[in-house]
Amino acid sequence: MTITAVKIREVALRHFALNGYEGASLAHISGEVGMKKQSLYNYFKGKDDLFLAVFQDTAAREMFFVEDYVTRSSLLPLEQRLYGFLDEYSKRCQQDEDTKFFLRMAFFPPGHLRSDIVDYCNRHLDRMSALLEPIFEAALVAGEMHPDVSVERACAAYTAVLDGLFVEMLYGGLERSLKRLDGSWYVYWRGIMNR
Repeated sequence: MTITAVKIREVALRHFALNGYEGASLAHISGEVGMKKQSLYNYFKGKDDLFLAVFQDTAAREMFFVEDYVTRSSLLPLEQRLYGFLDEYSKRCQQDEDTKFFLRMAFFPPGHLRSDIVDYCNRHLDRMSALLEPIFEAALVAGEMHPDVSVERACAAYTAVLDGLFVEMLYGGLERSLKRLDGSWYVYWRGIMNR
């Protein structure tokens, strides 16, 4: 990828994040990059192509966060490891523009690109599950998880807790999301742990 294409993506991310798909203008993006609108077409087929490239870039950075967290938390006890991931993602939702954009577009994609975004998000969730399942498998083998809770069920429920956090961050803000996280984590953890 050329330096110019990277710059276009960086500028486009700011415009899409601030104005949404509909409000972002290729003329404004190209102007900020320092080129004519027609020159953008040397790098991207059009607005849809640019938007999808920006979305995939942010999704890749989100996946890097997940992979990094799974690696650096590997020595933590299960409860700290799982809750820590939710807590760190909560902070990302508050502070990181990439994360905010990724979540808004994942939950509210432009109508005509919905199918592309949903397909991409499903692959993203599958990859996240593939990273989380070994954590639950190890916990089950070690006797940390209740034997009646399958790895698949524990992972699916955990992802639901994460989704609930994301939705509340988008709709309710920090205070409401922390309250939801507290309640859902309390019930989730008591449901999977082996007493």
